[in-house]
Amino acid sequence: MLKNFPLFIFILSAGFLLQPLSLSAHEEKLDNSWWWSDAWWNEGKISTPKNYDLKVEWSSYDSNGIDVPVMIVRPKRKGKFPAVLFQHGRRGLDELIQRHVKCIAAQGFVVLAPDIYKAHFMGTHPIEHDYELEKDVNKGLTVLLARKDISSKKACLYSHTRGGYYTLKVATTFKRQIQDVACYVSYYPHLQDPNAPEALQVYGYAAEVDQMKIPMLVFIGDEEQYQRRRVIESGIKSLREKGRDARVIIYPGVGRGFDFRPENVRTFADDLASKDAVQRAAVFMKQHLN
Repeated sequence: MLKNFPLFIFILSAGFLLQPLSLSAHEEKLDNSWWWSDAWWNEGKISTPKNYDLKVEWSSYDSNGIDVPVMIVRPKRKGKFPAVLFQHGRRGLDELIQRHVKCIAAQGFVVLAPDIYKAHFMGTHPIEHDYELEKDVNKGLTVLLARKDISSKKACLYSHTRGGYYTLKVATTFKRQIQDVACYVSYYPHLQDPNAPEALQVYGYAAEVDQMKIPMLVFIGDEEQYQRRRVIESGIKSLREKGRDARVIIYPGVGRGFDFRPENVRTFADDLASKDAVQRAAVFMKQHLN
């Protein structure tokens, strides 16, 4: 349970949004245990997350004869920290996305972020999905778990946009969940095969979603594109109906990219949502990696 956690903005879980209302708004019994804070409600105390100064390095690893560049970010402080695999989406691992990698590491994680597009001399924003790249992401997880500076035996998968599909496949198709992966976190993930027909992109979700057994935490903005939001909400709803630990948090006033939008177009709502999401993800991952 996420106790004593600062509530930066109002959020709604898809589990509530997608359930029919059988009672009036005042009578509806909501599960607020995952965000409620007695210290805040009764004493006005807001907990402050611990932040770490960072060490950033670049390296590479071999994946079936392909040299994959990788960004590794961890706290400067000596010691071991939980492992997180960060997988970029269609825009690649550019400077804006590198900042997101740092955001997670600053919360106390060793974060490994492969640049799978650069490894294959691909441009950014590809339309078609190359299934071979999934192997590079899977190998990245193996490399991460072999590090001597991680404190956890497993890792959490962390991603956004199409990176959510890569990590979904690592957990299921490559059978890494439970044994090597403790949890899944993603921002507006593409939870459908990008090469699937248009109708499936809008009305369906990847079969691998139903195979997920590890806890899932997904973030989207209320202004997310309809087809992406529908797929995410229906996939999470299916998992919840199966009794799985899956939740989507919806931030009002923001759309896709709220986690990395640059200063010239960034809004106050973007900043609130991204700060809340990073801290909420950090608590979630530490809970499952301890």
